[in-house]
Amino acid sequence: MADWDPVFRKLEQLLDRAERLMPQQPEAPDWKASKAYRWRRRVNSGYLQPVTHLHKIGLADLQGITEQKQLIDQNTRQFVQGFTANNVLLTGAKGTGKSSLVKAVLNKFANRGLRLIEVEKHDLRDLPDIVDMVAQVPYRFIIFCDDLSFDAEEPGYKALKVVLDGSVSATSDNVLIYATSNRRHLMPEYMQENLETKYLGEEIHPGESIEEKISLSERFGLWIAFYPFVQDEYLEIVDYWVGKLAAMPEVTDDIRQEALQWALLRGSRSGRVAWQFARDWAGRQRLKSTRRSK
Repeated sequence: MADWDPVFRKLEQLLDRAERLMPQQPEAPDWKASKAYRWRRRVNSGYLQPVTHLHKIGLADLQGITEQKQLIDQNTRQFVQGFTANNVLLTGAKGTGKSSLVKAVLNKFANRGLRLIEVEKHDLRDLPDIVDMVAQVPYRFIIFCDDLSFDAEEPGYKALKVVLDGSVSATSDNVLIYATSNRRHLMPEYMQENLETKYLGEEIHPGESIEEKISLSERFGLWIAFYPFVQDEYLEIVDYWVGKLAAMPEVTDDIRQEALQWALLRGSRSGRVAWQFARDWAGRQRLKSTRRSK
């Protein structure tokens, strides 16, 4: 038997290596450690990492999107209270508050049992594992996919379709998917695909490529559209953030003119640009006051 000892040791080493390479069951985190988590990918598995510093933005901080706030607030309220609700696709202009709106509803409903799991696009293939992990947990979960867009051949695309609607097994009642995208149909569109469209009398029949794109976005029950802000809306957002960050009861015309120049240089009048201007302006004013006091 002594001659076989090296062989046995070698086999044990090979088995240990094989076990490390095999997919492992994801470990469930401490759900009381945080209100939000990020899915982190390992070589052959993944885990949920608690977010220690949450964004404190509230619904009242989001200006110029009243209708959008009402829609997502209503849907999330239904979900948290255990009623039926829809997966949500937030699409439209950049910097208009799509991602911030998801963070704001988390802050509003977290004390009522809502939790958020952020999943990057390249990790969407793990969605079935994540859903299975939280299916029996006594919380309500929003799986958040930010800035979503991909090609049809990506594995994450197929996994998302299955979780939204299309698997033999039903998705857990305590999970919804909220996704943001600048594209309404989530995938790039090509001129060649439009040539596949057929006309039968007054009926239009899109080609298979376009139908495939539409089929994914249609799996979201609620679409919330965001549009570029006009100048007055942009200035209202500037007024709000300057007033909040600089503790100013009234914003002067000089500040608004400076905000318009800021937007012109950035090439955008979005809520994000207004917030960035307010941070810059408030910071400069505090720096000036500090210098004077010295």
